Amino acid sequence: MRTDQNVGGSAPSLDADDTQALFNKQLAAYQKIVGENLMFHREVYGLLRNVLSQQMLKPFRFLDIACGDAAASAAALKGTSVEHYYGIDLSAQSLELASEALKVLACPIELRCCDFVEAMSEWTVPVDVVWIGMSLHHLQPEGKARLMRDVHDALNRRIWEPTLLEGENRAEWLDRFSACRVAFAAVTDDEFAAMESHMRLADFPEPAETWTAMGYQAGFANAEQLFIMPNRLGRVFKYWN
Repeated sequence: MRTDQNVGGSAPSLDADDTQALFNKQLAAYQKIVGENLMFHREVYGLLRNVLSQQMLKPFRFLDIACGDAAASAAALKGTSVEHYYGIDLSAQSLELASEALKVLACPIELRCCDFVEAMSEWTVPVDVVWIGMSLHHLQPEGKARLMRDVHDALNRRIWEPTLLEGENRAEWLDRFSACRVAFAAVTDDEFAAMESHMRLADFPEPAETWTAMGYQAGFANAEQLFIMPNRLGRVFKYWN
């Protein structure tokens, strides 16, 4: 779930107070989901931390695509050998939160407020690790493949994205999420409905074999599935040369 991007067309313009109120409402729902671990953030970012701590022993440059408030990334990176953090997000409000969360890191922080697709098409700064969580699936297949190619120069790449089961289509995946309502008891009916509406509009999961194939097609020599969420709605993949 993204709290900071308008996907799928223009919306009626809002004044500053209304925009802030809407952002705060979405942020509150998102924080409930993270706090109750409904989308398994603890397992995913714990896995990210373990991989970085065990495999990135030399100083590394970390690019966080669609970083949001970066709180989970900051916790995963704290105490690692990260030497530079780059974050991209469309929401200036999220980046304000990120600037505070990332103060726990003893390295330079660079935050860019822009669309991550456009940013990656023009990216020239060498990085060692690229991380994208629950955002790549908003793109159509050709957009996903293009973004994978745009970041191929990174030595390691990890993504955490919604994933179809074998033989499952998008509608069936969305229905599986709807059936998880009981597990999301921490959020209100309105919050769950807003989340489900966003997903039906903007989420385009791919089968596991498609996610890995996109990595190979982008030029990576290796692709590996690292984690399956217990509710089987999403998975973490690693790509490297």
